[in-house]
Amino acid sequence: MAPMVHGLEEEYSGKVKFTYLDADDHRTDVFQQTLGFYYQPEFYFLDASGNLIKKLVGFISEDEFRSLFEENL
Repeated sequence: MAPMVHGLEEEYSGKVKFTYLDADDHRTDVFQQTLGFYYQPEFYFLDASGNLIKKLVGFISEDEFRSLFEENL
């Protein structure tokens, strides 16, 4: 999934901010707990104020990502 996500990050540069969490990086423990992170991969779509729009767990298709981006831009 990483190549697809990185491709979308490049395509939506300046419109969508991508932030990556590593479950093994304890510097992000508080953020992970706030989001309810428990499984990889998980994707969180937040608005500009940091409010959760949608949480997705597991494989997500490129079309699903695009739809979410377009609905919320």
